Amino acid sequence: MKFFLVAEELGKLQPDQHKLHFFTKIMKRTQSQALYQKALTYFPGGVNSPVRAFRSVGGTPLFIEKGDGCYIWDADDNKYIDFCGSWGPLILGHNAKSIRESVIRAVENGTSFGAPTRHENELAELILQHNPFLEKIRFVSSGTEAVMSALRLARAVSGKSVIIKFEGCYHGHVDSLLVKAGSGLSTFGISSSAGIPEAVASETIVLPLNDRRAVEIAISDYKDDIAAIIIEPIPANNGLLLQTKEYLDFLRKITKENNILLIFDEVISGFRIGFTGAAGYYGIQPDILTYGKIIGGGMPVGAYGASAEIMSRISPDGDVYQGGTLSGNPVAMSAGIAQVRALLQGEFYERLEKKTLAFTDALNSFAKSKNYRFKVFSIGSIFWFAFTDLEHVRDANQIESESMSFFKILHRELLEKSVYLGPSGYEVGFISAAHSEKDLEQAVTAICSSLDTVFAELPEGIAKI
Repeated sequence: MKFFLVAEELGKLQPDQHKLHFFTKIMKRTQSQALYQKALTYFPGGVNSPVRAFRSVGGTPLFIEKGDGCYIWDADDNKYIDFCGSWGPLILGHNAKSIRESVIRAVENGTSFGAPTRHENELAELILQHNPFLEKIRFVSSGTEAVMSALRLARAVSGKSVIIKFEGCYHGHVDSLLVKAGSGLSTFGISSSAGIPEAVASETIVLPLNDRRAVEIAISDYKDDIAAIIIEPIPANNGLLLQTKEYLDFLRKITKENNILLIFDEVISGFRIGFTGAAGYYGIQPDILTYGKIIGGGMPVGAYGASAEIMSRISPDGDVYQGGTLSGNPVAMSAGIAQVRALLQGEFYERLEKKTLAFTDALNSFAKSKNYRFKVFSIGSIFWFAFTDLEHVRDANQIESESMSFFKILHRELLEKSVYLGPSGYEVGFISAAHSEKDLEQAVTAICSSLDTVFAELPEGIAKI
């Protein structure tokens, strides 16, 4: 890879010299602005999911018209190298031919039946034959639905009701998990959203990540009430808060010792850092796993799975109800089949990780050469831009809130240089198989130039390590 050479040469330039690398232009936003003004009359905040409103980064949300490979085009026909990838599932890139053709074939036979189809069998077989951490699976329509169903299952299997979750881990908009920590180390949670009754929030204990003592105290205080501990084994919704294997092993050990189920929420990490996700990466067998995003190839899908014994509690075999008209939708299943087949080819994940490391190492090398308080953390093909001098960020409290103002400048600059990131400094980015070496070199140049702008606008003491 040439990224190190790109970063090394850029590191020798003064900030204003970076402008030579770009054709200066003002991106038109008239169509996106008009569409957003109309959307404000239809939807709360003009969007159907809050982060899309660009509140964290300012400006008008971009309305996207199309995507192909690693590129997206907005309504004003501006072209961007995309590192959002629909928040992760587009690991093959936008509009992948195999997925597109599979979807078209499925649609030609109908879009939904509310009845079983062979596509469900085929996708399940592909997953279960290559994932030793699952014996049976149930398809749903979103990651949130998968987590909601997993919690219900855990409570039924354990005969208990309390759930432990961790600060910095997001599990969808499930009522009992939209909570924040209470006033003490081992106290029940407080709702973080209006509309959630106190009685629901009080079924959840929220603990800091990477704190064994907090877990031990909570279990000591409420052992007979705790049904499950749920964690993103690779927390990637509030920064990339990489945990150690030792900590995850500790959670597995203490849950087994106390008859508590361990749930891995792998909606982001599943099928992204490897086919068997974080469970395979760390070699840890949780009791229940939840998935989403990637297994739909860009279509709405989620799934949860476990041993055959635990899954036998799901209706119609057992007494835990869960259903859905669009669960196992044939179009989503067909997209998933094409995607999963591609993921199983050769050294797919090894190539993707190598490409990602070259990209992130180049950026870290550049930031170090300039003594910028900036690091790129990564695992597999997931990365996160952090304005920090810490070697590791394992807890949400280690993220400096003022760093989000730095990201706001970075996001603005990158849009003008045709690079698209998710519009929040707490969100991670994704490399896809469609990102070529040339694309990533171009992105490295744009990011380095934008970092110079960011730190030129900051006080010296904040900007430098």
